[in-house]
Amino acid sequence: MSRLRTHTESHLVARIGWMRAAVLGANDGIVSTASLIVGVAAAHAAKGDILVAGVAGLVAGAMSMAAGEYVSVSSQSDTENADLDRERKELATDPEFEVHELAGIYVGRGLDPALARQVAEQLTARDALGAHARDELGISEITLARPVQAALTSAATFAVGAVLPLLIVLIAPGEALIPAVSVAALVFLAILGAVGARAGGAAAVKPVVRVVFWGAVALAITAGIGAIFGTVA
Repeated sequence: MSRLRTHTESHLVARIGWMRAAVLGANDGIVSTASLIVGVAAAHAAKGDILVAGVAGLVAGAMSMAAGEYVSVSSQSDTENADLDRERKELATDPEFEVHELAGIYVGRGLDPALARQVAEQLTARDALGAHARDELGISEITLARPVQAALTSAATFAVGAVLPLLIVLIAPGEALIPAVSVAALVFLAILGAVGARAGGAAAVKPVVRVVFWGAVALAITAGIGAIFGTVA
């Protein structure tokens, strides 16, 4: 499939692959690590134990994010490759039908039959598989699954996000640890939402409200569970 190197115009949609993994990783790093810290602290654990739990959460979470992203995006890649292999076989065994099929797609998009046939023939002559991948299967260089990129991006951004609440543990006094980590985590999430929205060319208000709301819910629930188990212990 061609890489369309002659198209030099930059579009925000080209960032979807890595940006989704980056935002997901950083968001999970902040929420899960801050929630873990708050939950353990609410159970009246010592500061050293809280740090150990937080670091363990960072390492385990980063590895989990990398493995999860790699497996899920690899599944997408396997499906894309299977569809492309099938298209190759169909192009080799019945090229005329494939041209007719491509022309039908263009007719459905508004071209008259004669022009659609002409476009299909010209695109087939230049890059038959690329034309079918893009217009029949919806696969392009922008949307193509990249498992390694997704895994590394998620793991790295998770670790960065997880480090932020851990730093608050180091500098906050023991009696103020829970509110300090909670407030800092919500501030970090708000910044992440705004940065992600800006990188994607969207308005910042909805993304910020969304990540802050669910972050607050996660913190509240884990704090409650930690307090319950701390009382029982």
